[in-house]
Amino acid sequence: MESLVVSTHMGQRWWMLLLRGILAVLFGIVSFAWPGPMILVLTTVFAVYAFIDGVLALAAGLHGHWPFLIVLGVIGIIAGLVAFFFPSVAVLTFLFIIGAWAIIRGAAEIATAVQLRNVIANEWSLIMGGILSVLFGVLQIARPHVGALSVLWIIGTYAVIIGVLLVIHALRVKNHPWAAG
Repeated sequence: MESLVVSTHMGQRWWMLLLRGILAVLFGIVSFAWPGPMILVLTTVFAVYAFIDGVLALAAGLHGHWPFLIVLGVIGIIAGLVAFFFPSVAVLTFLFIIGAWAIIRGAAEIATAVQLRNVIANEWSLIMGGILSVLFGVLQIARPHVGALSVLWIIGTYAVIIGVLLVIHALRVKNHPWAAG
C-alpha cells in the first residue's frame, strides 16, 4: 500500500522530474558551449562551499576544543577565499594535484610490476598502465588547461546523459496509470 502512495505521489509530480532533466541537459550543453565561464562558475561554487564548510568546522572546533577541526576550518576558509578571489589558481592547483597523483601512481605501478616479474609472467599490462599514468600526469602538468577542459566535458556529458534519463523517466511516470492519482 505504501509503495502505491509513493508511486501516486511521484506520478502527480512527474513534471518535477522533467524539470530536473531539462535543467541537467541545459547545464551539460552550457558546459560544452561556454567552457571558460563554466569553469569559473564551478570554481565559485566550490569557493562558497569550502568557505562555509570552513566556518562551520572552525566554529565546531572552537566550541568543542578540537584542534584538528579548528585547523580543518582554517584551511577550508583559506581555500574558499583563494578559490573565490583567485579562481585560476584554484583550478590550476587542482589540476596539478591530479597530474602529480598520476605520475606517482604510474611510478608505483611500474615499480610493482618490476617486483612482480619473479612471481607472475606478463606483467606488461601493469607496466603499460604505469607508463600511461606517468604520461597522463606529465601532460596534465604541462598543459593543465586541456585537463580542465576534459574534466568539464566529462561533467557536461554526465549532466546531459542524466538529464535525458530523467526526462524519459518523467514521461514514463506521467503516462503511468497511477499518475492520475
